[in-house]
Amino acid sequence: MSQLSSHSQKRYVVSGIIIAVAAIFILKLFYMQVISDKYKILSESNVRRIVTIYPARGLIYDRNGRKIVSNEEAYDVMVVPRQVRNIDTAELCQLLEIDMQSFTNRLNKARQYSPYRASPFVEQISKTTYGYLQEKLYRFPGFFVQPRTLRTYPYPIAAHTLGYVGEVNQKEIESDPYYRMGDYIGKSGIEKSYEKELRGVKGEKIVLVDVFNREKGSFENGLYDKPQMAGQDLITSLDLDLQLLGEKLMMNKRGSIVAIEPSTGEILAIVSSPSYDPNLLVGRVRGENFKRLSQDPLNPLFNRSIQATYSPGSTFKLVNALVGLQTGAITPESRFYCNGKASLPIACSHSHYSPLELIGAIEQSCNPYFWGVFKTTIEKTGGGDIHKGYNIWRQNVMSLGFGNYFDTDIPNQVKGNIPSSQYYDRYFGEKGWKALTIRSLAIGQGEILITPLQLANQAVVIANKGYYYPPHVVKSVQGKPTRWNKKQSSIDSQHFETITKGMYRVFQGVSGTGRWYKLENIDICGKTGTVQNPHGKDHSLCIAFAPAENPKIAISVVIENAGFGATWAVPIASLMIEKYLTGKISRTELEERMSQANLL
Repeated sequence: MSQLSSHSQKRYVVSGIIIAVAAIFILKLFYMQVISDKYKILSESNVRRIVTIYPARGLIYDRNGRKIVSNEEAYDVMVVPRQVRNIDTAELCQLLEIDMQSFTNRLNKARQYSPYRASPFVEQISKTTYGYLQEKLYRFPGFFVQPRTLRTYPYPIAAHTLGYVGEVNQKEIESDPYYRMGDYIGKSGIEKSYEKELRGVKGEKIVLVDVFNREKGSFENGLYDKPQMAGQDLITSLDLDLQLLGEKLMMNKRGSIVAIEPSTGEILAIVSSPSYDPNLLVGRVRGENFKRLSQDPLNPLFNRSIQATYSPGSTFKLVNALVGLQTGAITPESRFYCNGKASLPIACSHSHYSPLELIGAIEQSCNPYFWGVFKTTIEKTGGGDIHKGYNIWRQNVMSLGFGNYFDTDIPNQVKGNIPSSQYYDRYFGEKGWKALTIRSLAIGQGEILITPLQLANQAVVIANKGYYYPPHVVKSVQGKPTRWNKKQSSIDSQHFETITKGMYRVFQGVSGTGRWYKLENIDICGKTGTVQNPHGKDHSLCIAFAPAENPKIAISVVIENAGFGATWAVPIASLMIEKYLTGKISRTELEERMSQANLL
């Protein structure tokens, strides 16, 4: 009896569950079909159309609040293939300025995407074309105009850093449900780094459409519409006037300028040359212009400031000196002999007094001195073990920001190269190399490769006496400051004083290589570099910071195939420093000579 009762109870429970589920479905269907007309609205696309409202992309400003990236209104012609019927194809082609074959190809592409969903047919038509089309659109069922915004650039500057916006590809659509065919996305620069902040939130509105494809107003007074939300604005660290000057000075030259505020890591100017007007990669001409730029032998799309790598040359002597001081291999008073061009195994570029102490060696840029520093460091710190000594040297060098990416808002950086001991083991054998074998590293040549961004950061670390913030371009997003973690090098702060004194004498000393371009009331500390180039004329390099006390700007300048560092890189660095610290250029003749020179 008890078993039968238990069986009955189970049957009642199962029956109750079935009845409950059925009731839920019935209620849901009743709600969908009787109470709520949302689903009916969505199904009746022949009389009601869902139009995506694209938000305005966030604006971009320089550090002083001047607009450097804006928006302008644009229009896309959209198509719902299933609704296209009985149209005058020839007339529509004439209005849209396309041929019949293009019409067929575009419609087939839209059908492949979806016969029922709207997709772009012709993108970014002109305002004039939009005006003509609006008057006649009722003749072309299945077609409608979708408003959107496009980027516009008041100043043709910083194209590589700002980046560009382009149509999403299939991979980007699959990786983020926000995007649909025809949407736009940041492809490079800070447009890419801050895409989610800049893009905003799309809205939707339901409009009534008559049998002639004419909009008759919103449905239910916008009850079912979704508001769009504009993208967030960015305040960058760029100084517009400084950036403009940098781009002017680098005209008809290959290379880059990177200027950073030492106390924050904020990039004040970042120039890659040759460059291009960012307005070229906007609108319907983008594809054609991109192809032309990518085929240009000067390679203007290549961002030299973060992707080109160079031997640092004599600018790297400062790094070797710092590592030597940190490891105890040398002191500021350590002296090494120099016999000028007769010196071995590395000759000096000129004759000077000898033996030198460290400050004098920096001022004179003495090759044999820094070979002595490097050799002593590798051998002394390793206690005779070349691998140990070299690894200690390499770890100290990399702590200054070399040989790796900066974890920052600048995409597509390259690491450069501070070669490992394993590299030399593979090349020479484990016991086949010593300090003499890799002596080129002593003067910043050989296998060492750095980017101009890393070179500018070297100047920052010295200016800050041992630390840096990752170089970055954006100060704040919609008023909220960006935050970056402080990076401490392995070099003790007291060792930077000697290096700074040497750099001071490069510009202020009687025989300093930068003395011809010192400023009257501003003390500049710097170091020149003339870098051997196996592919042509030497590269001209300079790093500097100013003022010597409480530095406000640190800078690197790289001019490819330009010869001596003091001839081109130093005067350009000096002009940039003067402009930023005083707001003007007093040496107008020098400015014109630098900007008008063609070194290509």
